[in-house]
Amino acid sequence: MNLAKFKPEGWNQEITSLDKNKIGWYQETNEVLQGLVNKCDDNYNLYISLKNGITAIMPRQEIEYINLNEKGLPKTNLCTGKVHKFVQFKIKETKDENHIIVSRKEVQQEALHWVKSQLEIGTKLIGIVKNIKPYGAFIEIGGGIVGLAHIEDLSIARIKTPFERLKIGQKVQVVVKSIDRETGKVMLSYKETLGSWEENAKKFTPGTRTKGIIRETEKNKNGIFIELTPNLVGMAEYQEGLEYGQTVDVYIKKIDNQKRKIKLLIV
Repeated sequence: MNLAKFKPEGWNQEITSLDKNKIGWYQETNEVLQGLVNKCDDNYNLYISLKNGITAIMPRQEIEYINLNEKGLPKTNLCTGKVHKFVQFKIKETKDENHIIVSRKEVQQEALHWVKSQLEIGTKLIGIVKNIKPYGAFIEIGGGIVGLAHIEDLSIARIKTPFERLKIGQKVQVVVKSIDRETGKVMLSYKETLGSWEENAKKFTPGTRTKGIIRETEKNKNGIFIELTPNLVGMAEYQEGLEYGQTVDVYIKKIDNQKRKIKLLIV
């Protein structure tokens, strides 16, 4: 099984067009479908809109496989938090076209098994940023499985917050950095997908001007690090009055491909 089968929920923002005559076939073939949650009732069951006027019901116990409370149920805020969001599911039970029970839990369980047994370090995956904390970004890589990219794995240039690189809901490509085969915990890297030093350096030419972002000023005032593009940083002579995050015009004095260094002049 390929995790590509489990693209992140809402990746294409399309609601499954469920053929009423093929509902049994979807269940037999274990198809992964997607719909939009339009309601969470008082018992924390979800109601999912599909095309052709069909509404599926996802009982609370079928919403989540990983993040459960002491009773083995997903927390109430996890249930209510899915309203107006896309979810993936499999058809679990059908009495007729107006009574369809579905399970997101089964999708997540299958995806987690694949992560534990087959996912390889270095694999490139598509993902959606689900949450951002000061220490990193949580990115769903498919089937409800979420990995963590630490702040140091988001950027070559030093940044103070992940929000300088990503935003919630952003679609990104990431690389698998490590996997805990026992728990299924996945660590990701975003900066690996932004091009190598050589690839980014080819975008610039000595003797030309461009814009950069102040990323760090050395305490000994030897110089200022300036980001030219997310994975490329050059250095300019120290100047007073410049602040972190400030955009400046720079002149490219020299690109040393052998030492991977770029000398800049703030103009």
